[in-house]
Amino acid sequence: MKAVLTLGVGLAVVLALALVPVIGPRILVQDLFKVLCLLVLALNWNLLAGFAGLVSVGQQAFVGIGAYVMFATTILWGWDPLAGMLIGGMLAMALSIPIAFFAFRLNGAYFAIGTWAVADIARLSFGQWRALGGGTGTALPRDATREMFGVGLVRDLLGVSPAAAIDAVTYWLALGLATVMLVACWLFLRSRMGLGLQAVRDNPVAAQSVGVDPTRLKALVFLLTAFVTGLCGALLFIQIGRITPDAAFSVIDWTAFVIFIVVIGGIGTLPGPIVGVLVFYGLQRLLSDYGTVYLIALGLIGIAIMLFARRGLWGGLIHCIGFDPFPLGHAAPRLARQSIKEDAA
Repeated sequence: MKAVLTLGVGLAVVLALALVPVIGPRILVQDLFKVLCLLVLALNWNLLAGFAGLVSVGQQAFVGIGAYVMFATTILWGWDPLAGMLIGGMLAMALSIPIAFFAFRLNGAYFAIGTWAVADIARLSFGQWRALGGGTGTALPRDATREMFGVGLVRDLLGVSPAAAIDAVTYWLALGLATVMLVACWLFLRSRMGLGLQAVRDNPVAAQSVGVDPTRLKALVFLLTAFVTGLCGALLFIQIGRITPDAAFSVIDWTAFVIFIVVIGGIGTLPGPIVGVLVFYGLQRLLSDYGTVYLIALGLIGIAIMLFARRGLWGGLIHCIGFDPFPLGHAAPRLARQSIKEDAA
């Protein structure tokens, strides 16, 4: 019954969000687009750090790779930006293989610093690509986004301008990506491999003793998160319309803010990034007019959460109500529970 109720609420929320481009103002569509993209990035980072124990500070590398590949396929080869987005995600995953070969030789803080160094090398390398503007960047051709798949149909159905139709298409893609990512994370984390990944996080030695291969599982997560992060990066810059190395590989926008979202929401929990991105969006709307005060406030809130609520806001809620509404584990079978109680008695 609880699962059916949760599913019903989730579908209602997705449906309500899907109607925003139809009934809401364009500024709301643009704001929620960025929130959904940050949620996708946060879900990926939470899967890496919260469940696989891979604290990466270089996820902006895959955002930038996905975005630059999308720009290259669109400007140099004349492809549809959405096709370029898919290629960008695939190339980000392909490039994550040699990155993993290097980074997996490092542990803890060395792994974090190593991923950041790789991301900065990628930023400097793509800054040398003169066909895409070098260090000053370039913009997508206006016709490329206006003729993007689905834009003409949305423009005719909703009777909106081409720019508003582009915003609607990218928004729906972001909503779909976030929804698929949430469902995929839940299914994966409740699968045999997902439970093995959580076992590795909690006790690597014990997990290995029962046949779990930590390196294989972590590598799989690293590759899959690189793919989705590359997709999300390409989608972000389709909507932005202009790219520079500093913007595409921004450690603040695509990693620091994402870490903040996951930490305040609850690292190692599935609903944590959702709670965190909602809090982040609210704080951004309230404090963005105060310049550097906004960043100082975010930093202080993050420090307070880490000191006094290490499990995040969602973890604190679970502690207060006494149960987890979205458990990732599996309950023991009834006969097994009964046997355990009899043995204890």
